Amino acid sequence: MKAVPFKKLGPGLLFAGAAIGVSHLVQSTRAGADFGFGLLWALFLVNIIKYPFFQMGPRYASVTGKSLLDGYYKLGKPVLWVYFFLTLGTMFTIQTAVTIVTAGIAVQLFGISNDIAVWSVAITLLCAAILAIGKYRILDKLMKVIIITLTISTLFAVFFAFRESVTNQGTGTTTDLIQLLPTDGAAIAFLIAFMGWMPAPLDISIWHSLWTLEKRDKGEEAVRNSIFDFNVGYAGAVVLGVCFMTLGALVMYGSGETFSSKGGIFAGQLINMYTASLGTWATVLIGIAAFTTMFSTTLTTLDASPRALEATTRLLGIGFKKKGYLFWLFVLILGTCVILFFLISEMGVLVKLATILSFLTAPFYAICNYLAFRDKEIPEAYRLSLGMRVLSIVSIIALVGFSIWYVITLFWSLA
Repeated sequence: MKAVPFKKLGPGLLFAGAAIGVSHLVQSTRAGADFGFGLLWALFLVNIIKYPFFQMGPRYASVTGKSLLDGYYKLGKPVLWVYFFLTLGTMFTIQTAVTIVTAGIAVQLFGISNDIAVWSVAITLLCAAILAIGKYRILDKLMKVIIITLTISTLFAVFFAFRESVTNQGTGTTTDLIQLLPTDGAAIAFLIAFMGWMPAPLDISIWHSLWTLEKRDKGEEAVRNSIFDFNVGYAGAVVLGVCFMTLGALVMYGSGETFSSKGGIFAGQLINMYTASLGTWATVLIGIAAFTTMFSTTLTTLDASPRALEATTRLLGIGFKKKGYLFWLFVLILGTCVILFFLISEMGVLVKLATILSFLTAPFYAICNYLAFRDKEIPEAYRLSLGMRVLSIVSIIALVGFSIWYVITLFWSLA
């Protein structure tokens, strides 16, 4: 098979940049810290379950020349309206959450100011300037540098953590590969949240389809390139998920440390615990790995939500016909700043609501993506194979089952 040039990669790396964020740095690290390698099965299982629906984003765009939002529109306007309100209901909180974590790491890494709000606004405005001036082209180029930096620094961190663990095997703290199935309410709730956000919420498949259109490749080669590009980004997200779980297991498991739910404090705990175990030399390495992880997420989410809303409102026949992207970018920045300065005390509740909503809507996106590929206008050669159809149906059943399990767990915890 002919190799795909590096310059052809792009949307898949943007997917990786959006996916490798809170789910990896926070959730995967906490999974390793609390359970060792005990939830490794969950990480691999959920990535297999979500794979076909994430792949449908770039695949649909490269085959039809349209985004998944056009496929949703064909399913009926109510479907697109549901997506519109779901996005409005979650994008401000998610953007604020990832920005705060990025700002917290920046405070630890650069130390210019300890004000999380100031750092958050500065990072938001920097990302907005990058997107407003360079748009997709600079986002594409910059993300390649960020993902390479992130991957190298994380792999180095894992290598040194493993070496340190081997050196200190006689200390009494050990980790093994015994897999665990949580039984208490809090642990089950964490497991469901972990699987819901690993590697990312399913609506990112829509973002990926929009980024694929920006790449502007056409023809049969475009389909092959888009799937290869996606597989590279997806594999990278899985590998780095394992890496962050490994770091948590090797460095933090059994330490007894309790993580703070506040982004800034969590960032400090994360870096300090690594440096306490590996040495002060690791501060910069861990800091760069953590910062590039969250900066890539902040940048891609700031681009994706306005891009998706611009396309959605255009299909629905509402909003601005021109400059819609810049309008929604401004709205997202404004809403993020309002939360930062006026609702920051309610951030924990807002994030929890956004997390629950994103998780419970996973079956909605999975079903819509699957139905979009049943469109008779899609050439037979590009439709889903029998294996992909079977995996999709089994995965939809699994996602519905996980959602029901989550609701039952939540109900019993509140009762």
